[in-house]
Parts: sequence; C-alpha cells; structure tokens
Amino acid sequence: MLTKKGKYGLKALVDLAGLSPGETAFVSEVALRNNIPKKFLDTIFPKLRNAGLLRSKKGPGGGYSLSRPAREVRIGHVIRVLDGPLAPIRCASRTAYEACYDCSNPHTCQVRSTMTEVCDAMASILDTMTLEQFVVAPSAENIIAEDELKRVG
Repeated sequence: MLTKKGKYGLKALVDLAGLSPGETAFVSEVALRNNIPKKFLDTIFPKLRNAGLLRSKKGPGGGYSLSRPAREVRIGHVIRVLDGPLAPIRCASRTAYEACYDCSNPHTCQVRSTMTEVCDAMASILDTMTLEQFVVAPSAENIIAEDELKRVG
C-alpha cells in the first residue's frame, strides 16, 4: 500500500516536473499548490534529494527542482525511496527479503508465492512508468470536467 509519504512525494514530483527548465520552487509553494502539509514535505524532500531525484539551491532564486528529466524518473524507484520495498510482505521482497518467523518452509509457502506474484506485477508496472507519464496523463477531475462540457455544449 502506498503511504502518505509516497503519495505526497509523487504529487510533489509531478508539481516540480511542471516547472519550466531552470525554474525552482520552495517547499512551501509546492505544499500549498498540492494541499500537502509543509512539515511533511520538509521530511520528504531531503530523501528525494539524497536519492538523486531532486536538486536544491539556496539563496535568491533558490528552491527545489528535478535533478533529471521527468522521463528518466521511474515511479517504482520513487516509491522505494520513500516507502521501502514494493512487496506487500517482507518474505516476498526481492531486495529486502526477510523470512517470516512462523514459516517452516518459505519455498513451499503459498502466501509467499502469491505475494511474490503480486509484487512482481506491481514492479513491472511501476518500474516502467515514468514521472513524465504521470504529468501528461489526464487526471480523473479533468476527464469528468471534459465530459460535463461535452454534455452541456
């Protein structure tokens, strides 16, 4: 499950992806535009910067921006940076495997097998999806608004 940290981080990255080249934004601006508590973003942005997804600039004209083009930022990577492994349970994780204390044989465990399939399916989608796709994808609100306009007009 995507945590609030993951959701807010993705929303903030989408916001920053919409900036003009060379433009930066302060945490408070991103928070206000996306209805995210600033204190929450104050903890998220350093993690994204340390992972090489953001760059920060101090002083006049300072703020945050993407460190690379949105087409190069994979959604799976962002979620792993903020929320950890994609696996619904630790024993299904390929990167952070942890045996369950109550499992006598992980190789024959049906729960682990099924959750590994779930994890692999999620990873195959999230690791190929880019931030650019998030930016250009029509939002549900826009689709509903367009449908309303078609009916009225």
